[in-house]
Amino acid sequence: MQEREFLQILLGEFYDKLSLLKDLVVREAKFPDAPNKIKVAIGMRRAGKSFFLYQQILKMVQEGVDQSSILYLNFEDDRFIPLNAQKLARLVDAFYSLFPENHERKCFLFFDEIQNVENWPTVIRRIHDTKNAEIFLTGSSAKLLSKEIATSLRGRSLATEIWPYSFEEFQRAKKVSIQKKLFDKKTLDKLTQLFHGYLSDGGFPETVFFEPAIKHQTLQEYLDVVIFRDIIERHKIRNPTIIKYMILLMISKVGKPFSVNKLYNDLKTQGYSVSKDTLYEYVDHIEDAFLAFPIEIFDKSVRKAQTNPKKLYAIDPGLVRALTLDYENDLGRLFENIIFLDLKRLGCKINYYITSERYEIDFLVQTARGHKKFFQVVWDLHDPKTVEREERALLAGKKEMNIEGEIITLDSYLRKGISLE
Repeated sequence: MQEREFLQILLGEFYDKLSLLKDLVVREAKFPDAPNKIKVAIGMRRAGKSFFLYQQILKMVQEGVDQSSILYLNFEDDRFIPLNAQKLARLVDAFYSLFPENHERKCFLFFDEIQNVENWPTVIRRIHDTKNAEIFLTGSSAKLLSKEIATSLRGRSLATEIWPYSFEEFQRAKKVSIQKKLFDKKTLDKLTQLFHGYLSDGGFPETVFFEPAIKHQTLQEYLDVVIFRDIIERHKIRNPTIIKYMILLMISKVGKPFSVNKLYNDLKTQGYSVSKDTLYEYVDHIEDAFLAFPIEIFDKSVRKAQTNPKKLYAIDPGLVRALTLDYENDLGRLFENIIFLDLKRLGCKINYYITSERYEIDFLVQTARGHKKFFQVVWDLHDPKTVEREERALLAGKKEMNIEGEIITLDSYLRKGISLE
């Protein structure tokens, strides 16, 4: 089949799909307003990157952009196989041949899962440099990570991270409308019940309405796909047993310290032979695949920051829940994980902090503009000793660093979310 005929079929299917898309959950993430840059959406598989593109396209159409100036190609479609840079170039040429008026106006090109195209950067760079077009890409973490984008596109692109639903997005997906201005006991109880569902089930878009057993099975399958396709296959891991063990360990230890040295010694006592350098590489692969995120202690000494244990957080509370059984005892750590993810969505640099008297503060964050703030996360307010300990740590940190901070409780989070001011 010739590219022109093939493209007509694809565009017809795409137009039909657009007409059927209704009530999309509006995502909080946004592409940057930078017309001369290639926009790239990256994130873990199934986090909603494709629907994020659909959201951009529908918004353009609603604002009056001619549908014939928009090209959308999803390279997960098996009909593209075999797919290489030359075929991609021919499909773009076919698009301009079908609509010759596009040579005289700005076009909008959306390429979903671009990493499936062999040698894709050469074509994308040429299109960017020679066409009057805005280019939007998505890629799974298998082959299209932020570091690789920056290298391949040589400063031409800006990346946007797409995460599973936040709690606000989860509410919209569930079609729950709550007027927080009238925040009475009924409102608090309703939000609390909904939040417990989010805490247990997480925010992967596809699973929001699944039954619990199916939801957990699906999340475990997500994990399996990421482990094998985005880590083991991509990095040609020779010892998959160790990295699978590391992934399960890291995801189950949210909010807890993690040390490669300790892991190395544990593996050694179990009879595994692996170098520390390899374990550090594995940690990088796991983070690049958007599964788990180690954060460092804040310290002016780079050596101390790098040698102290890191704290771990995971991509989604539902994924943690799907791998653990002790749910009731995990609630505080899952809540802390949700706060971490919200701070990541806000684009903060995140560390934890230990005072001179060895009190720990959950998060020391820094915004893009350099503003710093402490956050201490408290789940159980019924234990006076816990509250006293957390307040003592926060006060000590504020005195030492001369920066503001606040305690986040479930009540305060449901009422006002997170404020960086």
